[in-house]
Amino acid sequence: MTHGPRRRRAAVARLALIGAISCAAAFQPKAGAAAGLFGPSPSRTTAKAHATSAASSVAAQVRQALDERRYVDAGDLLDQAAQAKVNGPDLTCLRGELLLSLGRFSEALAVYRSVEGEATTKALMLQGEGLSLSLLDRSEEALPLLQSATQLDKSLWRAWNGLGREYDIRRDWSKALAAYTAALAAPGVNAAMVLNNRGYSHLLQRQLDLASADFVDALGKDPALSAARTNLRITLAMKGAYVRAATTGAGDDRAAVLNNVGLAAAMRGDYLQAEKLLNEAMAAKGKYYARAAENLQLSHDLAARAEEAPVAPNAPH
Repeated sequence: MTHGPRRRRAAVARLALIGAISCAAAFQPKAGAAAGLFGPSPSRTTAKAHATSAASSVAAQVRQALDERRYVDAGDLLDQAAQAKVNGPDLTCLRGELLLSLGRFSEALAVYRSVEGEATTKALMLQGEGLSLSLLDRSEEALPLLQSATQLDKSLWRAWNGLGREYDIRRDWSKALAAYTAALAAPGVNAAMVLNNRGYSHLLQRQLDLASADFVDALGKDPALSAARTNLRITLAMKGAYVRAATTGAGDDRAAVLNNVGLAAAMRGDYLQAEKLLNEAMAAKGKYYARAAENLQLSHDLAARAEEAPVAPNAPH
């Protein structure tokens, strides 16, 4: 894979920088928990202390909900805090992170830009703003913010992970590797996510053995990480192991698997195999499969260009 047209880059699955979105069952807080957390302070003299304590308690619960991908719970806690006028920069950062996790990048950007981060949260605000811009494909704006965030706080694995993506876009492979290495060394890192993204970086460079090793390690840490599984299939196909790459199990979308493997064959230059796999993908779908049809046309275009490539003249005798 190369950093050419976005259509080709988008064909390779990549995990969102903040977290995979799941539909986990909503956690039900214990009865009276909200009232105890957001209730009025016992006296005016302790109002400020109570507000600080309440904000910290909410932040801890929201952080746990986000880490467990209980996004409905996180949103409910943040809404309850806002209604009770419990607020602070930590909660603002967490609301932005929730929106990023839900794929609402423009809203997240607005949240991060709504307040000036205090000294303790400035790096988090920069991280959130930079990630929002990166995910909105506003790369030139994102890069300096993510760099500033990591300079202020070297423990921000999400910012390092985002920097890795930005350096990949620029084909600055050494800086990308350094960013992913820093992310993996940071506390609280989602190692599976970073390994998947580092593997993607290796895949872009056609370093297929390194890529497959990272994807296998990512799946070892999180077997449910579908992006790493898809990327591993693509890597196997790029090696020519089509049968292994296209082998599906229970719950797999066979049409999608065949489409991805067929695209990898086309990018490898194996156009006959790509056509076979992409036609199988369309047959497996059972109805018109726009993505496979587009990839089949791409394969035909690449094959035509290869045939038109000038042949080097014979060396003079």
